[in-house]
Amino acid sequence: MDIELAARRLEALGNPTRLEIYRVLVRGGPDGRPVGDIQKSLDIPGSTLSHHISKLVWVGLVEQERRGRMLICRPILEAMNEAVGFLLDECCADSPEAENSIDATA
Repeated sequence: MDIELAARRLEALGNPTRLEIYRVLVRGGPDGRPVGDIQKSLDIPGSTLSHHISKLVWVGLVEQERRGRMLICRPILEAMNEAVGFLLDECCADSPEAENSIDATA
């Protein structure tokens, strides 16, 4: 993942409302949640919810599917794993302890 995409995804989740929306979706699992259910869970106006979901869709963290009159939102868990992985992939790579553990296994 490139740094620009990681920054956009993490920035989108830096907004408290979008983070709450994403948490609701993650708790709902891969099947997703209808927009109406998300709105009821968070007690926010539909226009506000729509604005925030659009941002999450734009950065690739959420996908939407229309089922009849219902709009279902699903978290794209792979995208979140990539964003978190971007932060953790090189964890401790420059620390003296990491060098010692590498030397000990060689």
